Amino acid sequence: MKNQKDIAKDIRRKALKKNWTMFRQSRLGMIGLYIVLFFLFLSLLQPFLFITGIWNKGVYDPVVGYSEQFQEFLVVECPKEYPTEKYKDRGDCPAKLEVNVRTLFYSDAQVGETIIQNLQPAPPSAKHILGTDSLGRDVFSQVMEGSQVAFLLGLLSATLGVGISTLLGTIAAFFGGRVDAYLMRQSDLILMLPTLPLLFIISAFAELKVWHLAVVLGTIGGLGGSVITIKSQALQVKVKPFVDSARITGGSRMNILFSHVLPNVAPLALLFMVFSVTGAIASESVLSFLGLLNIDMSWGLMIYLAQVEGFIFSGMKFWWLILPAGLSVTFLAGGFYLVGRGLDEVFNPRLRQR
Repeated sequence: MKNQKDIAKDIRRKALKKNWTMFRQSRLGMIGLYIVLFFLFLSLLQPFLFITGIWNKGVYDPVVGYSEQFQEFLVVECPKEYPTEKYKDRGDCPAKLEVNVRTLFYSDAQVGETIIQNLQPAPPSAKHILGTDSLGRDVFSQVMEGSQVAFLLGLLSATLGVGISTLLGTIAAFFGGRVDAYLMRQSDLILMLPTLPLLFIISAFAELKVWHLAVVLGTIGGLGGSVITIKSQALQVKVKPFVDSARITGGSRMNILFSHVLPNVAPLALLFMVFSVTGAIASESVLSFLGLLNIDMSWGLMIYLAQVEGFIFSGMKFWWLILPAGLSVTFLAGGFYLVGRGLDEVFNPRLRQR
């Protein structure tokens, strides 16, 4: 005969299989999962390429790598008035593979001569599928590095935040009284604080790195409104018959709390965790874009560098410096959100009945 532990394992295994089946029926949830898995693959691909030697770190390192891209240019003198026989509009000169002699401040090349210049930022090519930035660094490698930062920051801050909120919310529901009142007032106070302006103030007085930002975001999120929601769920679990049975059979408060109440609020905590990742990714992008985060490379920093160097205002001429990072932030944050929607359909009985 199976003992109680084996029976409990079978129940959990069947519940997990049932939940996975329901999640697969959610189209939005599966789309989000595929997006998240794609970026997870990118985050693991870069170290693999370096370890196996397929990529030379001196060329493809996202921070200190450099790739020489030389190109021959014909020196021309752009006319002062348009149209001319060769150029119809002011934007046509210099044409492709041409350079205006008036811009050659450090060269004595004459009109009609050919000069060799380092072509940076270089457009996408077979060697660099997403091109290079103004410093000759591979953009695709930077995107992969940014995905590592996004997963590290998002999962770390979400795990910390959900751990804090689940523990505090369950304690507030289980013990009640002054403990509950104190924790609820604390959550109300945190909810009143605007997160981004608070991060701006912190970054002005302290050097924020990824680990610091993860701790700050996790702490703020863990002490905020999620505590109230977890408490509401824990109050419903607290009055369930199996909790009363555990109490009658002599179970201690701590045993009931950790063995019966916490496991039953875990699905809601997991849901909060997934949604928290989205907020963490967006916060990092904003702080990096504003230059307030001390980080070697991230998607927000890529957009920031494109902005300070003026490429972001050049339309689609240097699209590879802007679109990969911007789309990565959008798709990964959206992917986690869609996964959260799918999990909501699994754990929320009202949505399952639709």
